[in-house]
Amino acid sequence: MPSAASLLRIRVLVPGTGARFRCGGLSVALQTARLLAGLRPTEVVTYRERENDHAFFDDLLKREAAPGDSLWVVSWGFDVPGLLRKLRGRPAVYQAHSSGYGFGLPPAVPVVAVSRNTLGYWGDRAPRNPLFLVPNALEPQWLERGARPIGLGAVRSRRPIDVLVQKRKSSPYVLNRLVPALRARGLTVEVQSGWVDDLVGLFNSAGVVLYDSAEYWRGRGVSEGFGLPPLEALACGCVVFSSFNHALADSLTPGVTAHQIGQGSLDNDLLRISAAAVDPESWGPDASSLAVVLENVTEARWLERWRATLSQLDALAERQALGLDPAASLTSPSTRRLRWGQRGDRLRSKVVNRLPGWLRPS
Repeated sequence: MPSAASLLRIRVLVPGTGARFRCGGLSVALQTARLLAGLRPTEVVTYRERENDHAFFDDLLKREAAPGDSLWVVSWGFDVPGLLRKLRGRPAVYQAHSSGYGFGLPPAVPVVAVSRNTLGYWGDRAPRNPLFLVPNALEPQWLERGARPIGLGAVRSRRPIDVLVQKRKSSPYVLNRLVPALRARGLTVEVQSGWVDDLVGLFNSAGVVLYDSAEYWRGRGVSEGFGLPPLEALACGCVVFSSFNHALADSLTPGVTAHQIGQGSLDNDLLRISAAAVDPESWGPDASSLAVVLENVTEARWLERWRATLSQLDALAERQALGLDPAASLTSPSTRRLRWGQRGDRLRSKVVNRLPGWLRPS
């Protein structure tokens, strides 16, 4: 079994880093590797596509005997069960973003959740696995360049783009009904669908940002893992109209830091969004509420939380509680077994109440 001193380095697993894998999950994984490198030697390892700049997963497994001296970080949705099977006998953690994939976790494999929503999911599904919470961090550019009002007396003013919508994940309601209706009212609405070199600059040009991902994720059967776009919009001083599904409820408060989109009727949305575009100062969050939200997603706070998490993982390794010995790991009964057991208990209770003395110790 590895001792605390044996978790000498960290390896962050991704399928690849090329354009075909470009998405929010890859960005977060690469950011994770970059920041963890400030705490321990860290490298990115690919497992689908061989790349000249990164080691390949299968090669490392063949070359290094288990358990090894590395802590492996897995995070890629449906790939997680297969990766953890290959890592059996080696220290590994699951950095959990979206939930609802349906797979279970091996006993005692730690979960580092990026939201309270995901933490609650695994707190229910894997209550005996070590659980940690490290919310994602905004890239520094959003906090450094975001054109939000800062300081006493600073105000929001109307911007060139009245309403900005990112097409990906947006609901048919937003794209097919709300956007045309807003344009019919004379508002400048931009629907961003392709790659943007300067996303911060785009957000800085928008007064209102719409984000409605609830139907997208419900249709896919998994959750919004974290929800960076509304936070990025807030960092740029935009008024945010958003859904509040899954992890979005971690950071957004209706009527305080953001406003609900699709609230009751199309006319209601049109009135509120139009008013926010004309007078963003009256609709944006106050400076103190915004500061609290953004302070929670700085890279400095992220490092602080991961430093504490690594310390606890070291302690688990020292106590042989990282799941390397399944026989010694705590487990929780399956949902089916729990339900049948509780039904049996209720049935026995009814029988005992109806037949005094029966099934009771003599």
